[in-house]
Amino acid sequence: MENNKETDNKMFVVVAGNIGSGKTTLTKKLSERLGWKPYFESVQDNPYLSDFYGNMQRWSFPLQVYFLNHRFNTHKIIESGHASSIQDRSIYEDANIFARALYEQGDLDKRDYHTYLDLYGSMIDYLSAPTIMIFLRRSIPKLQERIKQRGRNYEQEIPVDYLTKLNNYYDDWFDSYKLGKSLIVDTDDLDFLENEEHFTKLVNKVHNSIDQQEMFFHY
Repeated sequence: MENNKETDNKMFVVVAGNIGSGKTTLTKKLSERLGWKPYFESVQDNPYLSDFYGNMQRWSFPLQVYFLNHRFNTHKIIESGHASSIQDRSIYEDANIFARALYEQGDLDKRDYHTYLDLYGSMIDYLSAPTIMIFLRRSIPKLQERIKQRGRNYEQEIPVDYLTKLNNYYDDWFDSYKLGKSLIVDTDDLDFLENEEHFTKLVNKVHNSIDQQEMFFHY
């Protein structure tokens, strides 16, 4: 599956998953292996993220709107381009996972939540689904281990109940995803960063899943 710059043959792949699941690492490695153009989540240059983890209730709405706008624009750039691309996290996760979690735990009030959902609904009417959605699934202890390893100060105090809530919502979303093809990857025992054999097996699964309805990959 080589990168083809003809629009009809281009791939649009999204890597989805919880905080610390390995999305950015996999996005980078797949882009390098397959020649796809990478689009990364706005983290280091995000003007709200650090404040958000210090006070979720105060900053939840502006953070979610910021992410929504950023991912909508990224999605449209990918759609309008000719190169095969891979995106680190999708606009769909913003609404189905993060905004939902903030609302249900009381950090996003009802008025703001419904305003957000109205905006999200208007935006996705202008978007086409990715070629394939790769879902990364990881247990809470492994998420915490990865978050600690990468050492972002503002992430070190993320409550375990928040991570657990997000994991549960991801499972709900994985099970109900109907926009297109998908591949679910359990990553607890999969080291696609350091183990080249693991990574090659995952690349082969991505190859195969492009031509199949759905696959579940458990290494």
